[in-house]
Amino acid sequence: MTDIGTLYLDEAYRSLRGHKRLADGAMEQLSDEQFFATPSEESNSVAIIVKHMTGNMRSRFTDFLTTDGEKPDRNRDQEFITRDAETRADLMRVWEQNWQLVFDAIKSLSPDDLARTVTIRGEPHSVLQAINRQVVHYAHHTGQIVFLAKHWKGPNWNTLSIPKGQSEQVNAKMAQKHSKG
Repeated sequence: MTDIGTLYLDEAYRSLRGHKRLADGAMEQLSDEQFFATPSEESNSVAIIVKHMTGNMRSRFTDFLTTDGEKPDRNRDQEFITRDAETRADLMRVWEQNWQLVFDAIKSLSPDDLARTVTIRGEPHSVLQAINRQVVHYAHHTGQIVFLAKHWKGPNWNTLSIPKGQSEQVNAKMAQKHSKG
């Protein structure tokens, strides 16, 4: 029987991969103009959300077990500003690098690590709490990315989940698939 710690780490990894896959699927549908667009002055663009998430990932998961999750060289406020020199390709390169950092950090953990203490802004968290915090944080921002992409694409949006009006068909397929075991 697999222990609960191993199951938790596997699920955290699976959830994070799912968040990335969903955000990637939404962003792939956007033009560069849509990627940088904001629906209002107080809103964030997908580009800004990407910058914020990658800044957070780098800070939280670099030397995850041994240094504070809020690195002294992180300038969070700058994550909410785009510069003319920043390109989508540059932001996406950092996106890929930092997701890999997250995945590598999670994969390097053992179940025994879950009860260890790490700090974020000096506040102690168990490793399990720190991971949960990030899974929820990234889910929140993934939802924002999907929402913005759906907004910008309008009727040209390609769904990333069950298409409207097709729940019954999908449920029937899933039931059939799982009854063949």
